[in-house]
Amino acid sequence: MTSDTLKNIWYGLKPVLEIGILWFVYYRILVFFQGTRAFQVLKGIIFLVVAFFAFQIFGLDTLDWLLTKIFAISVIAFLIIFQPELRQGLAKIGQHHLFSLFLKEEEIIALIDEIASAAETLSKKKIGAIIAIERANGLKTYAESGIILDCKVSAEIIQTIFEPGSLLHDGGIIIQGDRVASAVCLFPLTENPNIAKTIGTRHRAAVGLTEQTDAIVVVVSEESGSISFALNGKLHSVDEKVNLIKLLKNNLIIQQQKGKK
Repeated sequence: MTSDTLKNIWYGLKPVLEIGILWFVYYRILVFFQGTRAFQVLKGIIFLVVAFFAFQIFGLDTLDWLLTKIFAISVIAFLIIFQPELRQGLAKIGQHHLFSLFLKEEEIIALIDEIASAAETLSKKKIGAIIAIERANGLKTYAESGIILDCKVSAEIIQTIFEPGSLLHDGGIIIQGDRVASAVCLFPLTENPNIAKTIGTRHRAAVGLTEQTDAIVVVVSEESGSISFALNGKLHSVDEKVNLIKLLKNNLIIQQQKGKK
């Protein structure tokens, strides 16, 4: 096969490859922003891009010029208005689960049991709580918004922090490794329009934090005593302690083992 033949084959395949790559990027962007405020606007911008190329192909110069100006303004507006969604994406690029680099598996299991036991007790007493567990993305900024504790995690410590009479019961706690790093921490509230408007501030904060970081957040409702588990911007109900332990193990141990392979 001659070099000319190979060049002809390449020139024939190049447009197909380019279109395939563009559609893949388009799909991944839509999937990433789905469920956020930016989703509908992003679809509109992509429509403008398609229209722009169509106008160029058919030689509609006036419409082409007008659309170029609109597109430029739209992109700038998108970058300004949707900074939270863009920060979320940048925070998750190149994530690796590093949690188990600092703890042995048996230590993680013991930690999980302490957290689950605390959540179960708080649930029975209908005491509200929000417990954030740091993984790959550092939570230093959020930890500094609260009161630094740096004490070893135990069910008793967590319960004491969230007791209504405690000075530390407002806000959330952050667990780093096997330490309670901070209490009274402020977490960002989700702005996802698909989240039920009936859920409370704690649950919105749990979803908001997991939208912007890879943290795991356990929430106990003050009204119903129900336990929820937040991860990757999704909120899951947990009906009993054993299921909470299973979810925590899946995301603090099994995921780590997969990441090491």
